Amino acid sequence: MLRGSLVPLITPFRDGRIDGSRFDDLLEWQIERGSHGVVIGGTTGEPAALSLDEREALVARAVRIARRRIPVVAGTGTSNLEETLRLTAAAKKTGADVVLVVVPYYVRPSQEGLYRYFRTVAESVDLPVILYNIPGRTAVNLEASTIVRLARDVRNIVGVKEANKDFEHINRVFHLVPKGFLVYSGIEMFCFSLLALGGAGHVSATGNVMPQEVARLYDLAAAGKWDEARELHNYLLPMNEILFIETNPVPAKTALGLMGKITPEVRPPLAPMAPENVERLRGVLAQYGLLAPAPVAGGSGG
Repeated sequence: MLRGSLVPLITPFRDGRIDGSRFDDLLEWQIERGSHGVVIGGTTGEPAALSLDEREALVARAVRIARRRIPVVAGTGTSNLEETLRLTAAAKKTGADVVLVVVPYYVRPSQEGLYRYFRTVAESVDLPVILYNIPGRTAVNLEASTIVRLARDVRNIVGVKEANKDFEHINRVFHLVPKGFLVYSGIEMFCFSLLALGGAGHVSATGNVMPQEVARLYDLAAAGKWDEARELHNYLLPMNEILFIETNPVPAKTALGLMGKITPEVRPPLAPMAPENVERLRGVLAQYGLLAPAPVAGGSGG
């Protein structure tokens, strides 16, 4: 089943529209740099700023580009059940390998409501389903007991992405879920820790900027090279910190802009980074040798 670094790909824009050619380039770069999979339409992909048609089209585009070289995980969750069912069905039709379904945001449902919601979505499609718990954005936590109910009752609910900063909660999840249930880190600072607990991998925004290193973190852990993995975890810390100096994915897109890979455009209500934070980001990118070369001043002589 799906393990490793599943990079939540940003959605590049130019003049307010999706920049398809840059999207293709980014996906090819992820494949070249050893990412084990990509997530399309996850939080880092600005799904709330995309129309349903755009979300469906991006998943279909990713499937075509990846051509089974790496798995494509489709983020299909919304706060509206019918919309989620539509996106999930479309993901199946276009050939996505897995769907990632976020806890419905804003409405703050009960645990029973979450159980019924996820069961309805999972039973609507013949695809593996990964739950996505991110209480900092949804304002409700998917409790370990609810995750266990879903894992035991619904055959195709195969894992959970935990973007919960409560490490005690994460430990309870590992303790309670059935053997073989996949737990992924959705917190950059926890990637190493979850691998040490037996995690299946990570969904890290940092993979947009440093895909090779983020993938290697999993590879080292899978090979039992824990000292090297720990060193790499510590090496990545400055980047993991700076990419969350403002709301994700604004810093990641700004970083990719400074690397010369995209136009660092976001859709409202997100806004460009504050100038002072751009300079801090620039400094960190320089430490890692990731800044695009400065253009040569002037032109050729006469």
